[in-house]
Amino acid sequence: MIRLIENLCAVNGVSGDEQDVAAAVIEQIRDYCEYEVTPLGDVVAFKKGAKRPRNRVMFDAHMDEVGFIVTYITEEGFLRFATVGGIDNRVIQGKPVVVGKSKVYGIISSKPVHLIDRDHRDDPIKAADLLIDIGCRSREKAEGLVGVGDRVYFDSPFVRFGNGFIKSKALDDRAGCAVLIKMIQSSLEYDTYFSFTTREEVGGMGAQTAAYTVKPDIAVAVETTTAADIGGVAPEKRVCFLGKGPVVSFMDKGTIYDKRLYQLALDTAKEYGIKAQPKLGVFGGNNAGSMHQAAGGIRPVGISMPCRYLHTPSCVLQVADITATYDLLMKLSEAYAVCD
Repeated sequence: MIRLIENLCAVNGVSGDEQDVAAAVIEQIRDYCEYEVTPLGDVVAFKKGAKRPRNRVMFDAHMDEVGFIVTYITEEGFLRFATVGGIDNRVIQGKPVVVGKSKVYGIISSKPVHLIDRDHRDDPIKAADLLIDIGCRSREKAEGLVGVGDRVYFDSPFVRFGNGFIKSKALDDRAGCAVLIKMIQSSLEYDTYFSFTTREEVGGMGAQTAAYTVKPDIAVAVETTTAADIGGVAPEKRVCFLGKGPVVSFMDKGTIYDKRLYQLALDTAKEYGIKAQPKLGVFGGNNAGSMHQAAGGIRPVGISMPCRYLHTPSCVLQVADITATYDLLMKLSEAYAVCD
């Protein structure tokens, strides 16, 4: 599982440019299921089980990652850019990136602090005030390497560290993709649908079209979610904790989750001795916000892996939580298939 996640994280796929990630997913699932690619680039898969379910269940994970897009090339050969997805501009200054399919190396540059007026040093950082330095001295040289509209990706290697922790870009949501791939490669009790979707970070459009394609009764968003279990954060604001298993959501900024399916997830985890935790607060959102409104209405579920430093070059997960998420989803694929 962890080797698969590492391989998926190494593939670049900022929203709207997920083709390489889709190809990597298809390579893993093509011998285990039927699949199709939708016009928006979603990979929608059907895995034949031993039995036909009462409910049509679809598990979803998004393929895209947060990043940037080139908007302008200056006379001096620097790149102006916009963020793609929700990125805190405070975490991007000085970070290495790669630009476009040719993976041109660059650094996100900013004005040195000693040149900023003291009264403005604590002002919010704007992406519009930052540049990407790709080592060119003119627009002509830069245009020979990159172009407006090219995606820009964090250059952040996959690292294993500490007591079973992993760090990388794009763990949101390549870890979810890996869990779904492993489910497809496993023997399932009931016929089950899976969607690997595009554009989640910019509004969940891929998931909406995937849900219209499948028209499931129940849609499970398999995600990562912000864990603030670090120093200096009040207990009621920590949301969830690494090492305590998958996070089950009752509500977020985009979805009120099905109450019975929420409770069934927690009860199933308890029944089989799988660690799980409720999400402590109403924060964020995921593809459930799009899927539950599609095709006349779909019952939503949110199962996430706790992740520190979400939407940065250094997302952090704990391996035990990933394994527990897979174990719980395998049990829920049976429970949701026949529940009321």
